[in-house]
Amino acid sequence: MTETLPPCPECRSTYTYEADALLACPECGHEWSRDASPETVVRDSVGNPLADGDSVTVIKDLKLKGSSDVIKVGTKVRGIRLVDGDHDIDCKIPGIGQIGLKSQFVKKITD
Repeated sequence: MTETLPPCPECRSTYTYEADALLACPECGHEWSRDASPETVVRDSVGNPLADGDSVTVIKDLKLKGSSDVIKVGTKVRGIRLVDGDHDIDCKIPGIGQIGLKSQFVKKITD
């Protein structure tokens, strides 16, 4: 019977391994305790932590796959929702609709 090890909480790599009492990631070098709760904090492009309901602004022109539309730099997005996966933000952009964004291309708007 093989035991499935959890993915790395830092980089989400599935290639984790046991190193004595710790779990380790060969891709990013992160080590953590097996009994530690893996709480991943999603951060924007400058390192600010993001939460559900935050407002962000796009920091780079983003081309949409399968379309000629572009999300322009400075586009404000309100009421984001954090999700697991490669695109860690779900949001609705006026004129475009429901879309997934990567947190590395947004900056949190502080009110």
